[in-house]
Amino acid sequence: MASVAGIESADMRYGFRSALATNGCGILLCCALLLTMSPTVPAQHNQADETCETLPSEIHLIKEEYDELGRLYRTCNGDVTVNKCEGKCNSQVQPSVITATGFLKECYCCRESFLRERQLQLTHCYDPDGVRMTDHESATMEIRLKEPVDCKCFKCGEMVR
Repeated sequence: MASVAGIESADMRYGFRSALATNGCGILLCCALLLTMSPTVPAQHNQADETCETLPSEIHLIKEEYDELGRLYRTCNGDVTVNKCEGKCNSQVQPSVITATGFLKECYCCRESFLRERQLQLTHCYDPDGVRMTDHESATMEIRLKEPVDCKCFKCGEMVR
């Protein structure tokens, strides 16, 4: 026999258990009612203090060019300024009774909303031995790259059009 508060009476022990069961059910019932009576309101995306923007950024590009046989023909490089997306987007997590995890997650990321293609010139070109090329045709290399024109907050996982 187990004791409840030092008393080893079967009647007292069973009475105590039934009181616990009643109180336990009462508490659980109360909590279940609160959760079902206050469903989750869909999260609203607040754009007030977001800082997602298009910023210029200087990068160092290196591009190698190979001949038809796969041998290195030249290496060109240069410092160029390109746009990047940077900043803060508001995200939130809130309790939810309608999701499997128990939380509704609204995540937003700063990403490009529109890209443009740019042509750039790399003006420092070298042969495979590291000697700078001087003839007009091989002394520069034209490359194309895509960069953001505009950035904004997108829901994480959304594909950009």
